Amino acid sequence: MVTWLHNLSYFFGGAFLANAVPHFVWGISGRPFQSPFAHPRGEGLSSSTVNVIWSFVNAVLAYVLIARVGNFDMHDAQPMTALGLGALLISLALARRFGRFNGGNLRD
Repeated sequence: MVTWLHNLSYFFGGAFLANAVPHFVWGISGRPFQSPFAHPRGEGLSSSTVNVIWSFVNAVLAYVLIARVGNFDMHDAQPMTALGLGALLISLALARRFGRFNGGNLRD
């Protein structure tokens, strides 16, 4: 049985999973990217190494929140919806935020 606490965990798991992707991609590409460890925080650029590490931390947190809480079933619409909404909402928020620095908000 999926409870609201499980869905909340899957929601945040989806958010952490989505946040891991850009840090991983920029990091393994050898390019600097914004991170919470930059100066100014979240606006300055962090090294590619820092971004790969930050991606790994986000992936581990996503794993814990998705795979270790409750009994996550990809065939059940309720937990997949919670995970998907978490990923979508953080992705939209981060696209707006980081678009200011990387030219992604030119048409908005």
